[in-house]
Amino acid sequence: MNLKSFFPRVALSAAVVLLAQGVANATYFRTVVIDPGHGGHDNGGQWGRVYEKHLCLDTAARLEAYLKSHGIRTVMTRNSDYFISLPERVNIANRYPGAIFVAIHYNYTWKQEVAGLETYFTTPQSQPLAAFVQDSMLRHVRTNDRGVKFARFYVIRNTTCPAVLVECGFVSQDLERERMKQGWYRQSLAEGIGQGILRYRSN
Repeated sequence: MNLKSFFPRVALSAAVVLLAQGVANATYFRTVVIDPGHGGHDNGGQWGRVYEKHLCLDTAARLEAYLKSHGIRTVMTRNSDYFISLPERVNIANRYPGAIFVAIHYNYTWKQEVAGLETYFTTPQSQPLAAFVQDSMLRHVRTNDRGVKFARFYVIRNTTCPAVLVECGFVSQDLERERMKQGWYRQSLAEGIGQGILRYRSN
């Protein structure tokens, strides 16, 4: 994604991810703030008529439905195709005490062979959430594991609650793009993210 490529990314080793899972305590939260990336004039990654903003919103809506079916309160930063600024997204998240924040994105790069899923965090309190989400997505979707990574993206750097940014595949990769155009694939990703959230809460 063009906005996110300016920030440093440091991949965690598998051992660190497993350690994060092992030491995570049962985590109470009242609300999941779901943030579908881009919107309105901001298409995000694009290939032909496949726009990241649409994929993000659809996947986020499926995640919201999944979490609600498990009794989890949710808030969407946007629920249709309109633009919302990064500070506005953060402000929404910070209004809810006892919340976690999950930003939904799809990836893009000029290297068309690159594919896979990755999940980002900024603070130590967010690392276990990122680890559970990444692992659970990969249990639902067979693709490359690009890992759990540190980054200072605006929305996860400025939220006061545990916050992660999920990259659900590359719009720029032919096979992955064909899969993400299918409802079953987006549903599998949403359920994977949702199960990661539930595991984070109960671990």
